[in-house]
Amino acid sequence: MRSTAVYPILAALALAACQPSENAMPEPTPAVATDPHLDIAAKLARFAPTELSADLSGVPDGERPVLVELIRAAKLMDEIFLRQVAVANPELRAQAHERGGALATYFDASFGPWDRLDEMEAFFGDTPHPTGAGYYPTDMDKGEFESWIAEHPEDKEAFEGLYTVIRRSDDGLVAVPYSEAYAEWLEPTAVHLRNAAAATSNDTLRRFLESRAAAFSSDDYYQSDIDWMDLDAPVEVTIGPYEVYEDGLFAYKAAFEAFVTVNLPAESAELERFKGLLPWLERNLPIPEEHKNLDRGSDSPIRVVDEVYVGGDSKAGVQTIAFNLPNDERVREVKGSKKVLLRNMMRAKYDQILVPIAERVVAEDQIDAVSFEAYFAETLHHELSHGLGPGNITVDGRETEVRKELRELYSTLEEAKADVMGIYDILALIEKGEIDSRLRATLEPTYVAGLFRSARFGLHEAHGRGVVAQFNYLLEKGALEVDENGRFRAVSESFATGIENLLHDMVMLQATGDYDGTLEFLEAYGVASPELVAAIDRLEDVPVDIRPIYSQAERLLAEEG
Repeated sequence: MRSTAVYPILAALALAACQPSENAMPEPTPAVATDPHLDIAAKLARFAPTELSADLSGVPDGERPVLVELIRAAKLMDEIFLRQVAVANPELRAQAHERGGALATYFDASFGPWDRLDEMEAFFGDTPHPTGAGYYPTDMDKGEFESWIAEHPEDKEAFEGLYTVIRRSDDGLVAVPYSEAYAEWLEPTAVHLRNAAAATSNDTLRRFLESRAAAFSSDDYYQSDIDWMDLDAPVEVTIGPYEVYEDGLFAYKAAFEAFVTVNLPAESAELERFKGLLPWLERNLPIPEEHKNLDRGSDSPIRVVDEVYVGGDSKAGVQTIAFNLPNDERVREVKGSKKVLLRNMMRAKYDQILVPIAERVVAEDQIDAVSFEAYFAETLHHELSHGLGPGNITVDGRETEVRKELRELYSTLEEAKADVMGIYDILALIEKGEIDSRLRATLEPTYVAGLFRSARFGLHEAHGRGVVAQFNYLLEKGALEVDENGRFRAVSESFATGIENLLHDMVMLQATGDYDGTLEFLEAYGVASPELVAAIDRLEDVPVDIRPIYSQAERLLAEEG
C-alpha cells in the first residue's frame, strides 16, 4: 500500500509499534459443547490474537514500579465493569470457566455471555442482555424510571448522575453511589494508585494519582479530571468511570476503564500544533454562528502512546484505537479535552484488518491509495472532533447538554459526527496549508475502508449504526458510488460537498437537542443497503478486530513479584 510520509516521525516509527503477524500468539480454542447451533471457536476466531509490545525506552528504571502498580489497578477495573455489564455476570463467568476452552476465553473477551458483534445476543445460556446493563434493576424500563423522577423530582440529579446505580429498596427505588456499590474494588484500586504516586518522581503524575484515588471514595471526579488534563509524564494513565455506551436505557451511567500506557514524546510533539488550530476549526464549522462553541477551552493536549495494559470497558469486544476525554462538560469548558492515540493498537488494526478490507471492498483503482498516514490522521481528527461542536446547549429556555437531550442516541450520533467532522477538518486544513496536500489523494479511499471496518462491529454498537448512516447519506449525495463489481469508490468531485452537508445535518441535530430528529435521521439512513451487506459478506475471512495479549504487562508483574 502507498505510504505517503505526511507525518514523517510517525511513518518512520510506526512499524516498530506492533508486529502482529510475527508476534501473534494464538491460543488453543477447542470446541465447547454449548447450544448446538453456536460455534464459540468460530466466534472467537473473529478476533485475531495479537501480542502488543510497548516501547518502554522512555520510561526511567525508577518508574517501572509505577507501571506495575497501575497494571494492578487496571485489572480491578475488569472486575467492576464485569458487574456493570450485568449484575449476574460473576455467576455466569464461573459457569463459563467451568466449561473452559473457547467459551471461557470468549466470555472474558466479551465481559459476559452476550456477543458484542451480534446485537448482544446470548452465546452461552438464554438470558437476554439487560438494556440498562447492571446500572438499573433488570426489569426496569424507561417508563418506570421516568415515572419515578416525575413523582420524586428531588431524586432527578442523583438518578440521572453518571456515578450512581439504581436499585430497588423497601421504599421503591434508590440511587447508590459508585463509591458504595463498587467499594470492594475501588478501595484497593485507590491503594495501588497511592502506591504508584509514592513511587513516581513526576509531580504531575503524583498529583493526578492522589486526586483520582480520592475521587474513588467521594464520587467527585472534577479535580482529578483537571489534574489528568495537566498530566505530563513518561507513564500516561487513564483510569476511572468515563463512557456511557453500555447504558442502553439512557446513556446516563459511566463505565469503569483503564489505559496504562507510555508516552511517545517525539510523536506527540509532532501533533501538538493541532491543538492551537482548534478555535479556527470551531469557527469553520458549517453551522450558524449561534450554535458554535467558541468559549470552550482549547488547551487540549495530544498524546501518542503505546499500550501496556488496558482494563474494563475499553477492553470489551472491539478495541479502542484512540480516545478523547474527559467527558465532563465543566472540564471541557475550562481546559478542553485530551486526545490520546494508541499507536501500537492502531498499527495492529491497520495491518491485520484495514489493509485486507481495502483489498476486497475498495474500488480497484483506489486500493493503492490507502495509507497508514491517512488512517492515523483520520483517527487523530476524529478525536479532536469530539472536543468541537455543541456541548452545553439551551433547549426551550433550559440549560442542558447534548448528551442528556439525545439520551441513548447520543453515542451513535456523536461517533458519526466525529468521523465526518474529522474528514471535514482535514480537508479544511489541507486547503489552509496546515497539512501536506499529498494526504488528499489517500484520505478518501482510507475513509471508505475505515467505514467498512467500523460497520462490521454491528448496528447496536455506537459506531455501527452511525457508520451505515454515513454510507447511505454519501451514496445518496453522490459522494460515494458502487461500481459494477460491488466495490465502493469515493467520488472526489462531490466528496467534500457531501461531507460538509452531512456534517451540517448531524451537528444541527446536536445543537438543537433534537431527539426526534436524530431518531428520524437514523431510521432514514441507518439501515444497511443490499450493496453494503454484500460487500461486508466478502469480508467473512478477515478478522473483525484484534484480541490483545499483554504478555509484556504480565512479565512486569512477574519481575516485581
